[in-house]
Amino acid sequence: MDWNDESIARLRGLWSEGHSTAEIGRRMGVSKNAVVGKAHRLNLPARPSPIRRDATQGAAPRPPAPRRVTGPTLPPLAASLEPVRMPAAPVMAAAPPPAFVPAQRAAAQRIEEPSPRPQPAPAPVLRAVAPTRSRISNCCWPIGEPGTKSFRFCDSEAVTGKPYCGEHAQLAYVKVRDRRDEAAA
Repeated sequence: MDWNDESIARLRGLWSEGHSTAEIGRRMGVSKNAVVGKAHRLNLPARPSPIRRDATQGAAPRPPAPRRVTGPTLPPLAASLEPVRMPAAPVMAAAPPPAFVPAQRAAAQRIEEPSPRPQPAPAPVLRAVAPTRSRISNCCWPIGEPGTKSFRFCDSEAVTGKPYCGEHAQLAYVKVRDRRDEAAA
């Protein structure tokens, strides 16, 4: 916008009336940012923040930010490589469904045949394994349409350092041709 004396006088008048920068911009046909920039260059009085913050309501001061911890916060990896025993879940034996038996006979059966107590399974021993670098040994080239029964991966022996077999690596890693070669032909 070309700020001439007339437009500057109009800006000063609308500013003193207390209109927002967006409203002044709409009335003058310029952007809000143009109004803000020109008001700043003209040293017009600053506007109060549109965010209402009343000191009388007793706004609580902001709590200080928590202090950052320096140094490691986790134990070293070597400490976690010891075997860990996990508690085993109780194993319950499935009882056959009860058959209809007269009350006296059922009472005699309960006395004669004590119910077997479930034996807890031994707790499995878990060992933490340090991460190792492994390479993909089979080709990961997708064959077919994903989501169909015929979809699969190539599974041929992969080239060392690449996820694909030799044939699929040639398709995947195409050397970029120089445009000068095409222009010369």
